[in-house]
Amino acid sequence: MKKNVIAIDGPSGAGKSTIAKLIAKKLGYFYLNTGAMYRAVALYLHRKGIKPDDKITEEDLKGIELDFDKDGNIYLNGENVSEKIITPEISRLASDFSRLKPVRKVLTEQQRRIGSLRPSVLEGRDIGTVVFPDARYKFFLDASPEERARRRYKQLKEKNPDLEISFEEILKQQIERDKQDSSRDIAPLKKADDAIYIDTTGMEIEDVVKKILEFIKN
Repeated sequence: MKKNVIAIDGPSGAGKSTIAKLIAKKLGYFYLNTGAMYRAVALYLHRKGIKPDDKITEEDLKGIELDFDKDGNIYLNGENVSEKIITPEISRLASDFSRLKPVRKVLTEQQRRIGSLRPSVLEGRDIGTVVFPDARYKFFLDASPEERARRRYKQLKEKNPDLEISFEEILKQQIERDKQDSSRDIAPLKKADDAIYIDTTGMEIEDVVKKILEFIKN
């Protein structure tokens, strides 16, 4: 039986978060940002001084409590960390930690639990392949590396105009993360066989949302 879930996968900077939020709002669904959950875990472990190459166990993750408010902000043990988890460093660490089996096991269980409670829109890198392979609708959003790097650079600069980072650095990190996410042994980034592929390069947000809604309504 298909779960009443809309799965939106794709690489970093493809527009998944923005699109998923709008789809959820238009349909009255719950929005669950799984990428934010991984970044929040990365922030938690980073604060504890734990590195990706340390031997991490589920015991190290027992002190983590994640939650979302109605606006999609993520809370780590009661602290709103939405702004703290979008830095290049935390994004890179999130990719590194996400390759670890204990991290993926704990968060996959939480994602399934939260997403099954009500009609939900989930976005990430393995929603349609691992977390909810039985999702009612699956989409894979993509864009060229340059387009995705431009979006990330603009986002970071809008959040923090004084941030010292160049477009070239973002693009390099983008390419490195794509390689990491696609080649990891556990739940690699890939399109589910039954997912609808949408290249968002040059597309306006409203056009992407409209395209997805057309598939859902048909």
